[in-house]
Parts: sequence; structure tokens; C-alpha cells
Amino acid sequence: MDLTSHVGNLGREFATLAEAGGDDARALAERLTGPLESAIRMTLLDVLSAAADEITRELAPGSVELRLRGRDPDFAVTPPPAEPPQDVVEGGAEDAPDSGPPIAEDGPAARINVRLPEQLKAAVEEAAAKEGRSVNAWLVRAASAALQRADQGRRAEQSGGAKRSQQRFTGWVR
Repeated sequence: MDLTSHVGNLGREFATLAEAGGDDARALAERLTGPLESAIRMTLLDVLSAAADEITRELAPGSVELRLRGRDPDFAVTPPPAEPPQDVVEGGAEDAPDSGPPIAEDGPAARINVRLPEQLKAAVEEAAAKEGRSVNAWLVRAASAALQRADQGRRAEQSGGAKRSQQRFTGWVR
């Protein structure tokens, strides 16, 4: 995405506004146009980054990332993985617990510090890179998926009543 035209449009709008102030205002606007260009570009990148974060929250477990190539922003979209049919994963639709609403990933973000063993950190970074995600996006998706699986397991235990063995198969099916 080329921001040059957008930055140029804002510069022209600024110059038009300065015309109303007379010669001194026009001269000042001309002197400020260069330094303002980088500030405008950075502001537009901030807006695009915030939009990508918001879209990622709505698309989870898929993601949208904003990447810079030189001075130009580029979007990298990772769609959510296709989910295998529930009856294949759970061994039959009648055994599948009713999955509740997904864990909300929108709303205010909280910052936490996590200490990981060096090998686990390297493995997380590698897995995130393979999926084209940031480590943060990968960890958010992994934590959300783990909590959903745990919730489904609790519901299956609660609805079981009498004890019975369950065969569970996990993985991807094509």
C-alpha cells in the first residue's frame, strides 16, 4: 500500500488552509510541510496497525498483521484454519459436547510477563514464524484454544453421569 498519495493529499489540504492566513501563513506552511510528512506517515501507520489489531480480534484464530516493506505498509492475512467435522474429532456427533461461545479476544488488552524455559521460548518463536504470526498473536490463539478445550472437557465430564470410556481422536483430517 503506497501512502505517498495520502500524505500528499494532507499536505495539499494543509497548504490550502494556510492560503487563508496570507503570505506569512503560506510561507510557514511551506517550511513545515517537509517535517510534517514523516509525522503524517507515522500517524497513518499507527491507524493501520490499530485497524489490523481490531480485525485480528474479530478474525481469531486467524490474524491480520501490518508489515513494513521499506516505507510502504503491507498486510499479511492468515485465515483461520478449516476445522475438521465435529464427528471425526470427537468420535461421533452424539459424544460431542455442546461447545459454548468462543472466548472473547476483544476488549481491553492486559499485559503480563511470562517466564519460559529457553527451549520452549525458541519452540514458540519457531511455531509462530511457521504460521506467519507474531509470538504474541500465536500465544493468544494457543491460550484461547486450550481454554476452549478445557471447557469442553469439563462439560463432557458433567454430562457423563455414569462413567464411560471415551475414545478421542485429535488432529487434522483431509
